[in-house]
Amino acid sequence: MKLLHFLLAFLMALPGMGQLNTELFNSYENYSEKSITTRRFKHDDIMAIIDKLGKDFKVNQVGTSVEGRAIKLITYGNGPINVLMWSQMHGDETTATRSIMDVFHWLEADDEFNAIRTKIKSSITWHFMPMLNPDGASRFTRRNHYGIDINRDAIHLQTPEGRTLKRVRDSLNADWGYNLHDQGRGTSVEGVRPATISLLAPAYDAKKSINEKRGDAMQLTKFMFDQITKYIPGQIGIYDDTFEPRAFGDNIQKWGTRTILIESGGYQDDWEKQYIRKLNFVMLITAAHSIATKSYEKTPVADYQKIPRNGQGRIRELIVTNVQYEGLIRDVAFDRTERDSEDYRNYYARGYITDLGDLQTSNAYFSLDAKGYDVAPGKVYEKVFNNIKELETMDATKLFSNGYTDFIVTERFDSFTISYPFNIHQEKAASNDKIQMGGNPSLLFRKDGKIKYIVANGQLHKIE
Repeated sequence: MKLLHFLLAFLMALPGMGQLNTELFNSYENYSEKSITTRRFKHDDIMAIIDKLGKDFKVNQVGTSVEGRAIKLITYGNGPINVLMWSQMHGDETTATRSIMDVFHWLEADDEFNAIRTKIKSSITWHFMPMLNPDGASRFTRRNHYGIDINRDAIHLQTPEGRTLKRVRDSLNADWGYNLHDQGRGTSVEGVRPATISLLAPAYDAKKSINEKRGDAMQLTKFMFDQITKYIPGQIGIYDDTFEPRAFGDNIQKWGTRTILIESGGYQDDWEKQYIRKLNFVMLITAAHSIATKSYEKTPVADYQKIPRNGQGRIRELIVTNVQYEGLIRDVAFDRTERDSEDYRNYYARGYITDLGDLQTSNAYFSLDAKGYDVAPGKVYEKVFNNIKELETMDATKLFSNGYTDFIVTERFDSFTISYPFNIHQEKAASNDKIQMGGNPSLLFRKDGKIKYIVANGQLHKIE
């Protein structure tokens, strides 16, 4: 009996015999591409990684963007099942592209996962088209050079990028297709929690019919949900499955490829989506292994309906309730926007008010109940700084403790990546004391005469 228990424990410890998702999650840092750690990168960055891939990969140029950038297809394995994954159809939706680079490193490794790699390599032929819209990526924007949303070009095929995707899918007669996107941080699961990941087996007609292949996609989608739900409980939803006749995902499902959509949303203060990138890595590999072993077939199609739905309610970045200020008691919701640098690689993040009044039915990543606190505007620092580097030498904790929240910097700083805790101005501190729609006030929350919390640039800071 002891020997049996030992053998069972040993087998459960092997990748693939126990919890492959857990093993991948725990070992992720061994495979992550270290050269790209932000959401903003470009075609040259990705091509430099692809150019270094080893002999197990075949790399072919299959298309060219409007502005002449290469669209490449990277292939691994020689199995009978063709799996096609494409990412960054929208140029500013970059999470899965980074995850694909991580998957490449995992496939190249020589370690305890070798049996899993061998099974994948012999069972499927895995095709990747990272950065389908390199021109949009160069300006960190959704659309292509002509301003066309490639994901609404599946019928007319006016874009060279869309024609490339259609041609590759058809030439492979792909058995499986993965449509990899990002969604807004405000997307919710049932209006309550952030949708860190949304999944979908898209409909192929307006009736949302379920044929055998869409049923297969539903089974694998539920399997993928199960692989990561413990890492983000309550934060995975099913994306809206209303049939969109112009969209690639819906049409690729219609053309006979089992199609799955992954949308990467938001997670707490993971602004650069590094944690979500890790979850994508786990999903892509466990899904490939499930296709190779057909383990997804054990999942009932009906279980797909057990996955919660995305909701209508938007998740705000910050909600402060019961703010007694200017003779009123209001709830205040903040979101943030990004101002691009000239080369689009960097940005300055600015908070702003997106809703006011009774927000008891709204939810946010961060919150504060200000009932019982005195509220006052933050102070503008007396010294004017020449550049952002001068300000960066200051002790933020000490400044906050003294009520300083707003600073004037004369030199433009849009060449810096900043999610700075302060409110930074280039002339005077305009409207830092007004709670109004679109404004970005700095607020001190005091109790017994001491500052306990500060809201500056749309972010909440606790003063110890």
